[in-house]
Amino acid sequence: MKPFRSSPAISVSSSLLDSPLSPAPIFSNRRGRIIAYSRFRSLNRFSTSSAAATKWNSTTHGIINQPALLLMLDSCNSMLQLKQIQAHLTTTSLITRTFPASRALAFCALADGGDICHAAALFARIQKPNNYMWNTMIRGWGKAKQPRVGFSLFRRMVRERAEMDARSFVFSLKVCEQFSTAFKGECVHGITWKTGFRGSLLVSNVLIHFYGGHGRVELAGKLFDEMPVKDAVSWTSMIDEYSSNNRCDDAMKLFKYMLSSDVEPNEVTMIAVLSACSQNGDLEMGKDVHECIRSKSMDFTLNLMNAILDMYIKCGCLGAAEEIFDKMEAGLAPMEDTLVCVLSACGQLGSVELGQWIYLHYIDNQQIKNTLIISNAFIDMYAKCGLIDSAANIFHKMPKRDLVSWNSIIAAYAAHGNPNQALSIFHQMLLANFKPDRITFVGVLSACSHGGLVAEGHKYFHNMKNDFGIEPTREHYACMVDLLGRVGQLEDAFKMISGMPMEPSQAAWGALLNASRMHGNVELAKLAANKLLELDPEDSGTYVLLATVCAGNKRWGDVRMVRSMMREKGVKKTPGRSLVDVEGKFHEFLAGDVSHLQFDRICKALKGIFLLSEMDEAEYYALAVASDY
Repeated sequence: MKPFRSSPAISVSSSLLDSPLSPAPIFSNRRGRIIAYSRFRSLNRFSTSSAAATKWNSTTHGIINQPALLLMLDSCNSMLQLKQIQAHLTTTSLITRTFPASRALAFCALADGGDICHAAALFARIQKPNNYMWNTMIRGWGKAKQPRVGFSLFRRMVRERAEMDARSFVFSLKVCEQFSTAFKGECVHGITWKTGFRGSLLVSNVLIHFYGGHGRVELAGKLFDEMPVKDAVSWTSMIDEYSSNNRCDDAMKLFKYMLSSDVEPNEVTMIAVLSACSQNGDLEMGKDVHECIRSKSMDFTLNLMNAILDMYIKCGCLGAAEEIFDKMEAGLAPMEDTLVCVLSACGQLGSVELGQWIYLHYIDNQQIKNTLIISNAFIDMYAKCGLIDSAANIFHKMPKRDLVSWNSIIAAYAAHGNPNQALSIFHQMLLANFKPDRITFVGVLSACSHGGLVAEGHKYFHNMKNDFGIEPTREHYACMVDLLGRVGQLEDAFKMISGMPMEPSQAAWGALLNASRMHGNVELAKLAANKLLELDPEDSGTYVLLATVCAGNKRWGDVRMVRSMMREKGVKKTPGRSLVDVEGKFHEFLAGDVSHLQFDRICKALKGIFLLSEMDEAEYYALAVASDY
């Protein structure tokens, strides 16, 4: 270790090292003077009996045999205390020992009250840092949201052939999760092969999560299949990645395979599977999972109950959801997570009455604190239920906002056709010194699309990278294609989608197909439809939309061709389904279904709507053709 500045005239008496409970330590200098180091006693105010436990601390074995200063390190909770302790460690030469240096480094790098720059300065003076120190610094830079520095440190660790363990790769991959692409994580993955950690269960589990988080689900699945040994974390991670990437059917299949394996699912597994059931609207599978939880006598924790509740609500089984809610333990007020879960379901189902009741009963009556997260959930719920004014009211009353708050209200205004208000909120956000992220720009570009603001859309699209360092993703390109298509600039929209640096998403081709329908461009519609069918040959909606475009332009031969393609591939149109909430009771309607008791009255009202909409003959006929499928 490089020498620290300390007085060579001071030596440490054995009493300091032998007993942390000894009286005031005695120091002697070269002149033989005896100095009572009374300031040492003042450090006792930092003892474990008075200081709160800190999150950075880890289990320390044999601590009663360590010097008193090390006891101070374990209870340290501010940089002021750390610097005082470090000064004593330096003057007593204890800082040259691995254990004290590691503890000081860990506090600076990982504690909430730490200072990563101070940790870096301390680390730079250690001549031969051990594996724990390297890992601590990489983890610290990740915590500080400085992934470039963290990854650079990992590369240096490789260059200097420093000792590595599985956690070195875990913390490095956690750092790489903060990059917009998977490239640097792939580099870390490559090094696992060269260093013999390819077969590490811990590293493989983190790699699955890393690739899934970057949308590389196929690669995550390949890693999972090649693992010689899998634990509950492996299975759960892969199920969760399938669910998070809209591959719920694959999540369900994998869960069934897990049940036939020798690995038992745990609470987190069940929550991931229930999430997949919620996304798929698969009530039967959800009920099976619920029964599986019962049969395995798993503890019905609050998180698990919330997931079951969320599944029943999102699958439209409100009776079972209410029963679950009533059975939740000791009549306690629901926790924040419970309310957020229920409000999310209210937003998806359009159940605004329940959402309003929750606000009145729990927030207005002060039965639960209106936290930042709950306020964000109310903004989202009101916006999805069409009550943009109520969402805005919540937003403007918030004493404190985070990025989710701003993103939610921007997206809300964009979705409700208020582009100018959305952009105004965006500029207010910048003035408030919030840095936008990818989600922010999806909302901003969506607002431009709904408002036909082409110049503004181009400006924000280019500013993403130039001003904020954000690389446009498939979602941003889809927004731009939608924007150009809506205003009739179909050629520019096609150039945009053709020039994407990645494979266009279904959303981008879908936006081009919809724009072609709006402006009657049959040839471009065919091209977009063919691309969509390459991505999902079973999507009946693509066939129907293409037939609608052809019918609108009286291309009856093309309409017959589309119908023929559907017959050849065995594709049938999924009947349109809608739910209407009338005074707390849900009414379900299917296309072509005439069984509702008030069918005649509903048809009369619908005809009135058609008359008010002033559709021309071609539009009406196109609608009729689409409804025949």
